[in-house]
Amino acid sequence: MIVRNRPTLLKLFFILRGSVIQRIFPQVLFVFGLSALVVWAHRVDPGLVPSVSSGPFALLGIALSVFLGFRNNACYDRWWEARKDWGQLIFTSRDLARQTLIFADTAHESGKQARQRLLNVAIAFAHALVYHLRPGSDVSRALTRLPDDLSPGYKASRNGPDYLLREMGREAAKLRTSGAISDVEWVLLDGTVGKMSVVLAACERIRNTPVPFGYTLLLHRTAYLFCFLLPFGFADALGWATPFVTALVAYTFFGLDALGDELEEPFGVLPNDLPIMALAEIIEINLREALGETDLPPLPRPKDYILM
Repeated sequence: MIVRNRPTLLKLFFILRGSVIQRIFPQVLFVFGLSALVVWAHRVDPGLVPSVSSGPFALLGIALSVFLGFRNNACYDRWWEARKDWGQLIFTSRDLARQTLIFADTAHESGKQARQRLLNVAIAFAHALVYHLRPGSDVSRALTRLPDDLSPGYKASRNGPDYLLREMGREAAKLRTSGAISDVEWVLLDGTVGKMSVVLAACERIRNTPVPFGYTLLLHRTAYLFCFLLPFGFADALGWATPFVTALVAYTFFGLDALGDELEEPFGVLPNDLPIMALAEIIEINLREALGETDLPPLPRPKDYILM
C-alpha cells in the first residue's frame, strides 16, 4: 500500500512509484504510434484512411467510463472489505489478550501457561493467514511462534490458519474441562476464536471469488477497441494533435482498468494492495507486549513509500 503525503503540483506529474503508468506504458505507446500512423496515412491518402464522425466515439466513451466506474467501485469494495476484515482481526486479537487475563492472574501455573500458548498461537495465526492469502510469503514467521507440538499438524494441514483456530478451541476446551475457567469465560474465549474464524472465511471468500470474468473481459475488449479506433475519428479534426489526445484517453482508460485489477486482488504484492504482512506484525507486537515481553521489534514502516 502506498503511504506518502499528498505531492505538490510539480511532483504530481513525475511520480512513478505507486502509479500504474509502468504497467500500461506499452499500450499507451502503441496507441500513440497507431494514431501518428493514422494521421500520416490520412494526410497522404485521404481515400485510404477516410475521416469518420467523432460522434459515436463520444457516446461510446461516456458509456465505457460509466462501466469502468462500476467495475472500479466493485473492486474497491473488495479492497475495503478486506481492510475491514484485517482491522477486525487486530481488534479480536487484542480482545483475546484482555480476556485471557482472567485466568492468567490466578495462582494456577497451568492458566499462565495456557495464556502464553493461546497468544502465541494467535500470533502464528496472523502470520499463517498472510501465507494463506499471499502464497510465496515467508511461512517461517508463523512457525517461529508456534508451539513445537503444533508444527507437524500445521505443516500437514491443507488450511493452516483453520488448523490453528481448531487448536485454540481445543485449548480453551481443556481449560474448561480442568476447571481453570468457568462456563462464562469459556463462552467468551470460544466466541473470540469464532470471530477470528469469521475473518478467515471472509478473506478466503474475497480471494477465491474474483469479479466475474465475463464482465472483466467485456470491459477489457471494449477499452482496447475504443482506444485503437479513436484515432480514426479525430485524425481529420485534430490533425497531428490526435496522437497526444488519444494517448491521454488511453492512459485514463487503461489506467482505470489496471487499477481495478490491483484492487480486485487486495492480498497481492502490487503497490496498491493491502499491507497484510505489516498488519500481522502489528498483531505480533501487541500480543507479545501483552505477554510482558520487552524485546519487541519496531512498528512496520513503509520502504520507498510502500508498506507491504
